[in-house]
Amino acid sequence: MATNDNEVVTDLYPTFRLYKNGRVERFYEYFNVFYVPPSQEDPVTGVSSKDITISSHVSARLYLPKNTSNEKLPVLVFYHGGGLVLGSAFFNKVHRFLNHLVSESNAIGVSVEYRLAPENDLAILYEDCWTALQWVASHSENNNSTNPNKDSWLTSYGDFNKVFIAGESAGGNIVYHMAMRAGTESLNGNVKILGSILACPFFLMPEENIDYQGNLAYNMWVTICPELESGLSPIDSPMINPLAEKAPRLLDLGCSRLFMGIAQNDVLVPREIMVRFVEGVKRSGWNGELEFFEVEGEEHCFFIEDPEAEKAKDLIKHFASFIQHKRS
Repeated sequence: MATNDNEVVTDLYPTFRLYKNGRVERFYEYFNVFYVPPSQEDPVTGVSSKDITISSHVSARLYLPKNTSNEKLPVLVFYHGGGLVLGSAFFNKVHRFLNHLVSESNAIGVSVEYRLAPENDLAILYEDCWTALQWVASHSENNNSTNPNKDSWLTSYGDFNKVFIAGESAGGNIVYHMAMRAGTESLNGNVKILGSILACPFFLMPEENIDYQGNLAYNMWVTICPELESGLSPIDSPMINPLAEKAPRLLDLGCSRLFMGIAQNDVLVPREIMVRFVEGVKRSGWNGELEFFEVEGEEHCFFIEDPEAEKAKDLIKHFASFIQHKRS
């Protein structure tokens, strides 16, 4: 009997539908997100941007602030959100946000385009993001390898003693994983991550006061979560739960400073979860500098929706202050 390959396996409209034949339908128009080209000079911020190819599967949009001088600039590697199944570094809202963040922080931005689940295993997504981070690090003067794929903005303006990684929602999850990996593996040129910014990060974990029934973030995660041992729930996965029994030690976080920014009314990733992560970092014995900032009355990743709103501008200023902080 013929099977209907067009049968819907998972329907999470308005985010995405997964079909039996493996096709994924994403509803970007619902969120008013769409591709925009890079700009030679953004009319609002003066930031310039361009697109580059890193590998056969990884690309990025680079951002250069207007007021460059002979002084080297911090390098900010950014990972977009979207539950690990949606989004792009080349979409309008991410592009607008990066223009504002790069302008305010006076840093070079590298916004990473990585492959998405469920077409790809999560390990592939994280590997794409690590590939991008290694490519950025390869521009360091300490890197002895000959890389013909280097970019002039990074070689001319980048200060590789001031490398930061940042991400919102799923991008915050990715930042956590990149920082953990950098704690046990070397980056090209022995580059170190000075600071990590997790903004409303996509974490889930058991919490008696949280009912995940109907929670969109949870339902998205269940769709893409790798198979676990019998008896474990999807939120026992160390990919989504940094405090899971099999998660790596937070003591090994591979950065000197950590900024956690959250929104008080976040219903996708409740504040209790993010507070527990912060407490876990403090208990771990990690000897870095931790900064926690909560924005009252706002929802999940509000700063991406409108970076020119007052509370968004205030949070971006905090991001920028964190990036501009002088190493003691």
